[in-house]
Amino acid sequence: MTIFTEPELAFLAEAGLARIATVGVDGTPHVTPTGFTYNPTQDSIDIGGAQLDRTKKYRDVRRTGRAAVVIDDLPSINPWHVRGIEIRGHAEALDVIRIYPERVISWGIADDSPSQRHARTIRSRPNQRQA
Repeated sequence: MTIFTEPELAFLAEAGLARIATVGVDGTPHVTPTGFTYNPTQDSIDIGGAQLDRTKKYRDVRRTGRAAVVIDDLPSINPWHVRGIEIRGHAEALDVIRIYPERVISWGIADDSPSQRHARTIRSRPNQRQA
């Protein structure tokens, strides 16, 4: 069972670019564009890349165990329509950065107004590995 809705899963399958946010040693936020995949086995967002283990985002996740990712797009400018999903959660630095959603906020994905936001907090993560 997934924590994502069917419209959110469809959006994740077609979206191509995300932005991952981490926090540096000095508390400074760090945001960078990245590719991603939805991992149905872990019900997670996985972020990879060449020499990932040499990146600041990887070091930040390894140190804090936290990350957020925003995946959004602009399917129409007339009429104006934005859609996206923000996922915050526990993260692991493996051969990928794996983000286990704890908070999900989506907008404009279902057949509703782009200003309508759907937010939920996930309290139990049965698939999450324990650190």
